[in-house]
Amino acid sequence: MASPILTRCPICDALNRVDLARLADGPKCAKCGRPLHLDRPQKITDADFDKMIGEAAVPVLVDFHADWCGPCRAMAPALDQFAAERVGDVVVMKLDTDANPKTTLRFNVRGIPTLIAFRNGKEHRRHTGLADPPTIASLIT
Repeated sequence: MASPILTRCPICDALNRVDLARLADGPKCAKCGRPLHLDRPQKITDADFDKMIGEAAVPVLVDFHADWCGPCRAMAPALDQFAAERVGDVVVMKLDTDANPKTTLRFNVRGIPTLIAFRNGKEHRRHTGLADPPTIASLIT
């Protein structure tokens, strides 16, 4: 069964449609041909937020963060591990709140890190503050 998502190439920034049911085939960027690694958090921006969240056939977990945020950096390894363990079942995305204020305001993010889980394009659950692996996993279930 097809499970399409949109993801941004980390090399050339092109948006790519990837079928998670075919991850074993090793998805590559349609523009530059470089591999797309979905076992780690994906970059998302104000410009593509609605499209990437709305078109995802699987749950999406978005980390609203900032580079200067100590708790955000402390939580990053747990988020990376979650993305690797749940590749194909969940897509983990990261939104830089400083560079993307429109989406940050729209979802009323007042503290970072904030994790928001989306299902079928709509907010499902949220957690603000440092989250351990069980808390991260609980947002998707």
